[in-house]
Amino acid sequence: MRKKLLALSFILLCAAMASAQLPKASVYFGYAHTNTDVVPGSSTGLNGWDGQLEGSVFPFVSVVVDVGGYYGSNNLLNLGCIPLSGGSCKASGSVYTALLGPRVSFSAGKFRPFAHALFGAAHVSASASAISLSDSDTSFGDAIGGGIDYKFLPFLAWRVEGDYLQTRFYSGTQNNARFTTGLVLRF
Repeated sequence: MRKKLLALSFILLCAAMASAQLPKASVYFGYAHTNTDVVPGSSTGLNGWDGQLEGSVFPFVSVVVDVGGYYGSNNLLNLGCIPLSGGSCKASGSVYTALLGPRVSFSAGKFRPFAHALFGAAHVSASASAISLSDSDTSFGDAIGGGIDYKFLPFLAWRVEGDYLQTRFYSGTQNNARFTTGLVLRF
C-alpha cells in the first residue's frame, strides 16, 4: 500500500510540474502557405496569414480557435483559356478558414509539441476577367495536424505547424497541406 501511495504521489507531482509549464492561454499569428483549387481543376499555391486563440481546459488539453486567410493567382492557359483583347488568362482567388477544436500538448524543456483536430468552415472566392468568371463557395473544412513551439522567453515562443487541410469546394474534395510559422504570446 505504501509503495502505491508513493508511486501515485510521484505521478501527481510530475503531472503538476508538467502542467505548470503549459500556458493557460496563448495567442498566435504568423505566415501561412497552402494549396487549393481556386478555379476547379487548377491547383494554386496560396500565401497568407493564420491566427489562433488557445485556452487550456485540462492539463495537456486545450481548445483552439483558428482563422486564416490565403491569397494567390494562377495562369489559366493550361486550361485552354484564350485571352480577350488586352486581357490575360490569370485567375486570382482567396480562401478563408474558421476552425475550432481540441489540442493536446506537453512541455519538454523549451519545446512544446502538440497535435490537434480542427473543424469548421472554409470559403473560396475566385475571379478571372479574361473568361468573365467570378465565383465563390463555402464548405466544411478541417485541419488535422500539429507542430512545435520553441519558448525563447517565458511569455514568447516561435511556432512551426503543419496540417492536412481538407475542404469541399465546388462539390469536390480538396486535400492539401498547410504550413504556418510565427510568434506565440503565452499567458
